[in-house]
Amino acid sequence: MMTDGMAVVVGAGGGVGAALVAALAESGHRVAAFGRGTVPPIDLLDEASIAAAAAHVAAHGTPTLVIDATGFLHGAGFMPERSWRDLDPAHMAHAFAVNATGPALLMKHFLPLLPRTGRSVFATLSARVGSIGDNRLGGWYAYRASKAALNQFMRTASVELRRRAPGAICVALHPGTVETALSAPFARAGLDVRPPAQAAADLLAVLAALTPADNGGFLDHKGAAIPW
Repeated sequence: MMTDGMAVVVGAGGGVGAALVAALAESGHRVAAFGRGTVPPIDLLDEASIAAAAAHVAAHGTPTLVIDATGFLHGAGFMPERSWRDLDPAHMAHAFAVNATGPALLMKHFLPLLPRTGRSVFATLSARVGSIGDNRLGGWYAYRASKAALNQFMRTASVELRRRAPGAICVALHPGTVETALSAPFARAGLDVRPPAQAAADLLAVLAALTPADNGGFLDHKGAAIPW
């Protein structure tokens, strides 16, 4: 993993985000960590906060790695839907705001900070259930659809990024099932659930192996491509 330049982690208050910050710092990166409780804070529902955080980063250096470790699956009275009977417009609006629109705004404000020359990476945490081609179980409508939208935002941004910075890489990563508050209600026997530190190590290993040919890709935590 490159240690020149600055690493940025958004969602540093979450299990995976905090583990990524720790692993990056231990490997010698200068890390800028952001979440709703940091200074400055980032709230994905508030574009002004995203712009302010990007300006803060730009004032302190050039990021060569930006990781979006945010996401919403349940909370605020909402749980993943089992049936179309459970569809709720407020739930869907919130899922899309956090899982798709917010990360797209991170791309808007942070991708221009990546250097025009040399290798750099922007990675957003998506989910295998956001794959349309891999959807065989159904359910989880808002989460699936919002992560699929995130994948499209990432793919579209990667095309524009290649024109601006040929050595830059923009990808969506599936971290697997991690021992966090997000996945806790859905852990079950036989499911491969990994601690955050292991998930962070796996993700950083995938990022370290990326080349510009991977720009616009959707990969799992082992580096294998996931169907769109």
